[in-house]
Amino acid sequence: MLGWRPLKDGVPGPYLWKSYKEVYDEVLQVGSALQQLGVPPGSRVGIYGSNCPQWIVAMQACNGYSLICVPLYDTLGAGAVDYIIDHAEIDVVFIQDKKIKEILSPNCKSAKRLKALVAFTLATREQIKEADEIGMKVYSWNDFLKVGKVNPSQPCPPKENDICTIMYTSGTSGKPKGVILTHESHALYVKGVNLFMDQFDDKMTTDDVFLSFLPLAHILDRMIEEYFFHKGASIGYYHGDLNALRDDIQELKPTLLVGVPRVYERIYEGILKAIAELRPLRRVIFNVLYNRKLASMKSGYSHKTASPFADMLAFRKVKARLGGRLRLLISGGAPLSTEIEEFLRVTTCAYFIQGYGLTETLGPSTVCYIDDMALVGSVGVPATYTEIRLEEVPEMGYDPLGVPSRGEICIRGKSLFAGYYKNPELTNEAIVDGWFHTGDIGEMSPDGILKVIDRKKNIFKLSQGEYVAVEYLEKVYGFPPLVEDIWVYGDSFRSNLVAVVNPHEENTMKWAESNGYKGSFSEICKLEGLKEYILKELAAVAQKNKLRGFEYIKGIVLDHIPFDIERDLVTATMKKRRNNMLKYYQSEIDTVYKKLETQKNAAKAK
Repeated sequence: MLGWRPLKDGVPGPYLWKSYKEVYDEVLQVGSALQQLGVPPGSRVGIYGSNCPQWIVAMQACNGYSLICVPLYDTLGAGAVDYIIDHAEIDVVFIQDKKIKEILSPNCKSAKRLKALVAFTLATREQIKEADEIGMKVYSWNDFLKVGKVNPSQPCPPKENDICTIMYTSGTSGKPKGVILTHESHALYVKGVNLFMDQFDDKMTTDDVFLSFLPLAHILDRMIEEYFFHKGASIGYYHGDLNALRDDIQELKPTLLVGVPRVYERIYEGILKAIAELRPLRRVIFNVLYNRKLASMKSGYSHKTASPFADMLAFRKVKARLGGRLRLLISGGAPLSTEIEEFLRVTTCAYFIQGYGLTETLGPSTVCYIDDMALVGSVGVPATYTEIRLEEVPEMGYDPLGVPSRGEICIRGKSLFAGYYKNPELTNEAIVDGWFHTGDIGEMSPDGILKVIDRKKNIFKLSQGEYVAVEYLEKVYGFPPLVEDIWVYGDSFRSNLVAVVNPHEENTMKWAESNGYKGSFSEICKLEGLKEYILKELAAVAQKNKLRGFEYIKGIVLDHIPFDIERDLVTATMKKRRNNMLKYYQSEIDTVYKKLETQKNAAKAK
């Protein structure tokens, strides 16, 4: 059922496994220990740490004993964890060893309300003493299992409308929102996926293996795992270092990989780098085989039958880089570029699909069909038990009855959240007449294929009265090879857009070398010549995509450090915290605007 890689001297070893029976026995012991601790049904239990078997055992103990599981983000600081413990009124937290210090820190004032901490392995003597001083008991994992073994109690199954999970979404502004998900909605999600999968000849079996590395505190990984447990398949957890994910892939040899676009962008870049290192003739052969297979797939052949010769000669090496057994790759969390999706559909020798969903919809609300190239670049069609409609957003010019049909994506269905915890106002604002208003802008084709093209709230007006849809522009401006990430900014007091750019380190250093510049990456990023070059690249992209004049970026700030959680610039799902970005980069942005004003005045003077 569950696999993990124990570390020895910091080096991960081979995967070790627990069977479904072993996990079931541990779940009963943990559930019994919670009963012995005086945690009645309906109590909130937190889980704080990286993906591992203990995470799942704690979650299933909550399910079996009618307790409410509240994930605490592994990537959030003590401030948000403190807020969630207090807001959800959590009684016990299951916790990764290295996170204990964050709960016991003076910043986490709500820790005083906790009855106990249960470490995924062990706590130090100092931590046990520190917790004891505030009236909190700390257990090692094995000691907690012993409590349950000595004091067994029968499971207390939940009813369908009981709360299963309160999953807090990080939010791009303000405090996290607690999304209430019931047991019925979880069960219907699993049933819906079963019905969807029944359409296809390729069936999932108990031999399938999923590599879990997206946080279990997020809905996408959580619901994939729920389905794998339902089917009796296996899940192996990454060893904790995303930069060494390829090592886990080679060791586990998964059949399913689920990632956000950045994961697939890295895989794509890695394959392109390997192709660039081939001899010229081999590169030509690769490109010929790629174009031949792509043409066959577009004419209706499946990825298996499009070109077995190309798979054998060229693409089996790509498959080998991904473990050699992959059957399906899924991308979610944000739109993936058409170019990358098409490339991976051809070269991985596996099915590749995108989907769209939110925490509030228990993950996928739309999903693509395998081997249907008409769906490339889209997030597919409504999933089982889901209805979707578009609603007019007149201030942004989006009209569902126009051509193309565009508007805010609204979702109705059985796998929908029950509301926001302790926030009826926000619940009533989000759910109107049974329809959940996502805040995302979609475009739907006449045959029901959905694309996510914008975000309702990420819009601002420039001084000349023109509205700017910033997420769309960031997607367009993210294409130049030297741009790793970009944040576009403007406001109603100014007529021009500016941006903060994270340069792509490897490509930037190549540019520096070819232009005779020397120095570290941070030093190269300070060069005016690099700024001018990137501005020209952005202008070329704007021209190619036929952007309007006010959508052109006129000035940039370069930051060699990627937008990160540590500086509170992005959420745990890598969505930009735009207000925080403005505060952080305010002085540099003001400098850029002053420079643009000076240039404008100088031009007038001439």
